[in-house]
Amino acid sequence: MSPTSDENVKIRNRLMDIKQLQQVNADGLEQWRPVMKAAFPLPSAEVEKVYGALGVPAPPLGRPAYTLEQFVDELVKPGDRLRAVTAHKKRAQYRIDDCRAEMTEVVVDGKRTRTVAVESEDPGRVIAVVHDLGLGRLENISYPRGLKRLIGMKG
Repeated sequence: MSPTSDENVKIRNRLMDIKQLQQVNADGLEQWRPVMKAAFPLPSAEVEKVYGALGVPAPPLGRPAYTLEQFVDELVKPGDRLRAVTAHKKRAQYRIDDCRAEMTEVVVDGKRTRTVAVESEDPGRVIAVVHDLGLGRLENISYPRGLKRLIGMKG
């Protein structure tokens, strides 16, 4: 995680996964687009893209490619610009009025929270489902910003 970027950068199933915020509409709904799903070892050029998404310059890269362990141990942990966290999730997925919905319990660094996501290509349906569920008064924040807030990371 980076204090200078709210892009969704994560490693899941030994894949580097980056989603980039495309737009936010007047209702605060966010549209995200996958921009990377790459396997380790990650070529140095792809490592540069990861750092770009995190909003910080990459450290000097001494290898042509990095295994997952090398990426974390040599590039992330030694610096003070990024913070590696492990998130454990337990999800329940639903379909509500043609929307995908998900309730997730997340634990990061011993801190626990719950999230709710409602997704559809039709923003009006999302807003209607959110209100039907009684969630309209809650703040809508992205997953990366929510995690940063949970662990007390300034950004």
